[in-house]
Amino acid sequence: MNSDSNELLGKISTILKVKGLKIATAESCTGGLISHSFTNISGSSDYFDRGIVSYSNKAKNELLGVSEDILIKFGAVSEQVAKEMAEGVRNRSSVDIGIATTGIAGPTGGTKEKPVGLVYIAISTKNKTLVNKFQFSGKRLENKESTLNAALRMLLDLLNS
Repeated sequence: MNSDSNELLGKISTILKVKGLKIATAESCTGGLISHSFTNISGSSDYFDRGIVSYSNKAKNELLGVSEDILIKFGAVSEQVAKEMAEGVRNRSSVDIGIATTGIAGPTGGTKEKPVGLVYIAISTKNKTLVNKFQFSGKRLENKESTLNAALRMLLDLLNS
Protein backbone atom coordinates (compact mmCIF):
# COMPACT_ATOMS: atom_id res chain seq x y z
CA MET A 1 0.00 0.00 0.00
CA ASN A 2 1.15 3.49 -0.74
CA SER A 3 0.45 6.84 0.89
CA ASP A 4 -2.41 7.53 -1.56
CA SER A 5 -4.29 4.41 -0.53
CA ASN A 6 -3.61 5.03 3.16
CA GLU A 7 -5.01 8.56 2.90
CA LEU A 8 -8.07 7.36 0.97
CA LEU A 9 -8.67 4.54 3.46
CA GLY A 10 -8.52 6.96 6.38
CA LYS A 11 -11.19 9.18 4.82
CA ILE A 12 -13.35 6.22 3.80
CA SER A 13 -13.07 4.63 7.25
CA THR A 14 -14.29 7.80 8.94
CA ILE A 15 -17.26 8.21 6.58
CA LEU A 16 -18.31 4.56 6.89
CA LYS A 17 -18.20 4.77 10.70
CA VAL A 18 -20.08 8.08 10.86
CA LYS A 19 -22.78 6.89 8.44
CA GLY A 20 -22.97 3.43 10.05
CA LEU A 21 -22.42 1.66 6.73
CA LYS A 22 -21.14 -1.88 6.18
CA ILE A 23 -19.02 -2.97 3.23
CA ALA A 24 -17.92 -6.24 1.59
CA THR A 25 -15.58 -7.00 -1.29
CA ALA A 26 -15.56 -9.48 -4.16
CA GLU A 27 -12.10 -9.55 -5.68
CA SER A 28 -10.64 -11.35 -8.64
CA CYS A 29 -7.59 -9.60 -10.11
CA THR A 30 -6.71 -7.90 -6.80
CA GLY A 31 -6.64 -11.23 -4.97
CA GLY A 32 -7.77 -9.81 -1.63
CA LEU A 33 -5.66 -6.63 -1.70
CA ILE A 34 -8.66 -4.40 -1.04
CA SER A 35 -9.81 -6.57 1.88
CA HIS A 36 -6.25 -6.65 3.20
CA SER A 37 -6.08 -2.85 3.04
CA PHE A 38 -9.33 -2.39 4.96
CA THR A 39 -8.38 -4.90 7.63
CA ASN A 40 -5.04 -3.17 8.23
CA ILE A 41 -7.02 -0.40 9.91
CA SER A 42 -7.72 -0.83 13.59
CA GLY A 43 -11.46 -0.77 14.19
CA SER A 44 -12.34 -1.80 10.64
CA SER A 45 -14.61 -4.51 12.04
CA ASP A 46 -17.09 -1.66 12.64
CA TYR A 47 -17.73 -1.44 8.88
CA PHE A 48 -15.86 -4.22 7.02
CA ASP A 49 -17.94 -7.39 6.87
CA ARG A 50 -16.10 -9.77 4.54
CA GLY A 51 -13.93 -10.19 1.50
CA ILE A 52 -14.36 -12.92 -1.07
CA VAL A 53 -11.57 -13.77 -3.49
CA SER A 54 -13.45 -15.25 -6.42
CA TYR A 55 -10.63 -15.90 -8.82
CA SER A 56 -12.20 -18.64 -10.91
CA ASN A 57 -15.43 -18.50 -12.90
CA LYS A 58 -16.71 -21.35 -10.72
CA ALA A 59 -16.13 -19.25 -7.59
CA LYS A 60 -17.79 -16.21 -9.16
CA ASN A 61 -20.85 -18.33 -9.90
CA GLU A 62 -21.00 -20.33 -6.65
CA LEU A 63 -20.05 -17.64 -4.13
CA LEU A 64 -21.50 -14.53 -5.76
CA GLY A 65 -24.24 -15.79 -8.04
CA VAL A 66 -22.65 -14.49 -11.24
CA SER A 67 -24.64 -16.00 -14.08
CA GLU A 68 -22.89 -18.73 -16.07
CA ASP A 69 -24.51 -17.27 -19.20
CA ILE A 70 -22.97 -13.85 -18.49
CA LEU A 71 -19.56 -15.43 -17.86
CA ILE A 72 -19.74 -17.33 -21.16
CA LYS A 73 -21.15 -14.45 -23.21
CA PHE A 74 -18.95 -11.61 -21.94
CA GLY A 75 -16.03 -13.33 -20.17
CA ALA A 76 -14.84 -12.92 -16.60
CA VAL A 77 -13.18 -9.59 -17.40
CA SER A 78 -16.23 -7.54 -18.35
CA GLU A 79 -18.52 -4.79 -17.14
CA GLN A 80 -21.37 -7.28 -16.78
CA VAL A 81 -19.41 -9.65 -14.54
CA ALA A 82 -18.06 -6.83 -12.36
CA LYS A 83 -21.63 -5.60 -11.87
CA GLU A 84 -22.93 -9.05 -10.89
CA MET A 85 -19.97 -9.59 -8.55
CA ALA A 86 -20.59 -6.32 -6.68
CA GLU A 87 -24.34 -6.90 -6.46
CA GLY A 88 -23.79 -10.52 -5.46
CA VAL A 89 -21.43 -9.78 -2.57
CA ARG A 90 -23.66 -6.94 -1.34
CA ASN A 91 -26.82 -9.04 -1.43
CA ARG A 92 -25.29 -12.23 -0.02
CA SER A 93 -23.56 -10.31 2.79
CA SER A 94 -26.54 -8.07 3.57
CA VAL A 95 -24.25 -5.04 3.63
CA ASP A 96 -24.77 -1.50 2.35
CA ILE A 97 -21.94 -1.47 -0.20
CA GLY A 98 -20.34 -4.16 -2.35
CA ILE A 99 -17.10 -3.56 -4.25
CA ALA A 100 -15.85 -5.87 -7.00
CA THR A 101 -12.75 -6.07 -9.18
CA THR A 102 -12.11 -8.18 -12.23
CA GLY A 103 -9.27 -7.75 -14.68
CA ILE A 104 -6.00 -8.93 -16.16
CA ALA A 105 -3.09 -8.06 -13.87
CA GLY A 106 -0.48 -9.61 -16.20
CA PRO A 107 2.09 -10.17 -17.39
CA THR A 108 0.25 -13.01 -19.18
CA GLY A 109 -3.43 -13.51 -19.96
CA GLY A 110 -4.02 -10.51 -22.18
CA THR A 111 -5.46 -10.53 -25.69
CA LYS A 112 -5.91 -7.86 -28.35
CA GLU A 113 -9.52 -7.37 -27.21
CA LYS A 114 -8.68 -7.58 -23.51
CA PRO A 115 -5.08 -6.47 -22.93
CA VAL A 116 -3.03 -6.82 -19.76
CA GLY A 117 -4.01 -4.04 -17.36
CA LEU A 118 -7.70 -4.03 -18.34
CA VAL A 119 -9.77 -3.82 -15.16
CA TYR A 120 -13.43 -3.32 -14.30
CA ILE A 121 -14.37 -2.03 -10.87
CA ALA A 122 -17.97 -2.07 -9.66
CA ILE A 123 -19.54 -0.59 -6.55
CA SER A 124 -23.08 -1.57 -5.63
CA THR A 125 -25.45 0.12 -3.19
CA LYS A 126 -29.14 -0.55 -2.67
CA ASN A 127 -29.92 2.31 -5.09
CA LYS A 128 -27.41 1.78 -7.90
CA THR A 129 -24.39 -0.04 -9.23
CA LEU A 130 -21.53 1.88 -10.82
CA VAL A 131 -19.00 0.17 -13.09
CA ASN A 132 -15.85 1.83 -14.39
CA LYS A 133 -13.36 0.49 -16.92
CA PHE A 134 -9.64 1.13 -16.50
CA GLN A 135 -6.56 0.37 -18.57
CA PHE A 136 -3.42 0.26 -16.43
CA SER A 137 0.06 -0.17 -17.89
CA GLY A 138 2.25 -1.38 -15.06
CA LYS A 139 3.63 -4.72 -14.02
CA ARG A 140 1.43 -7.20 -12.13
CA LEU A 141 1.75 -5.72 -8.63
CA GLU A 142 1.55 -2.16 -9.98
CA ASN A 143 -1.69 -3.02 -11.80
CA LYS A 144 -3.12 -4.51 -8.60
CA GLU A 145 -2.15 -1.41 -6.60
CA SER A 146 -3.56 0.87 -9.31
CA THR A 147 -6.80 -1.09 -9.11
CA LEU A 148 -6.86 -0.69 -5.31
CA ASN A 149 -6.38 3.07 -5.58
CA ALA A 150 -9.00 3.42 -8.33
CA ALA A 151 -11.52 1.40 -6.29
CA LEU A 152 -10.88 3.52 -3.20
CA ARG A 153 -11.27 6.74 -5.21
CA MET A 154 -14.56 5.48 -6.68
CA LEU A 155 -15.78 4.55 -3.21
CA LEU A 156 -14.81 7.89 -1.68
CA ASP A 157 -16.52 9.77 -4.54
CA LEU A 158 -19.66 7.70 -4.00
CA LEU A 159 -19.64 8.26 -0.23
CA ASN A 160 -19.19 12.01 -0.73
CA SER A 161 -21.99 12.31 -3.30
